[in-house]
Amino acid sequence: MFYGTAVWDPWLIVGQIICLQCSYYLTLGLFTMVFLGLRVPRLSLVYFFDYATLTTSTFTGWCVIASFLFSSLAGAVYMIFLVERARKCLDFSATLYIVHLFFCIMYGGWPSSMAWWVVNGTGLAVMALLAEYLCIKREQREIPMDRFNSRV
Repeated sequence: MFYGTAVWDPWLIVGQIICLQCSYYLTLGLFTMVFLGLRVPRLSLVYFFDYATLTTSTFTGWCVIASFLFSSLAGAVYMIFLVERARKCLDFSATLYIVHLFFCIMYGGWPSSMAWWVVNGTGLAVMALLAEYLCIKREQREIPMDRFNSRV
């Protein structure tokens, strides 16, 4: 990818947001299934979008919190391949969590739990900072020049 002047492509940005959001929710579902699979009788969208499930007073709540935090780590890795630019990681992370807030409001109302805000704020920070770090590391790799070496 050439990093010169950027061309404004709103369809690419929307596609990246949709891919990142879907990847995040698929990973969240996988981690929720791993952490809660044997603890609850039935998995549902309650664990994704209901702020009351993010609680520190039960072991199940801690499992949901772990699912969200591990999903934010995975989201940072997804951004290496979907976003590819360190300066865009904060924007895409914030967009992901704003869309998630919107879904939570539509599902169960305004989140009034302090644990929900702390977990999602921490997830946003972890995702943005780790994605920026990983993208910077990727951008700073040396460009292989093997095909230009002359054989003597």
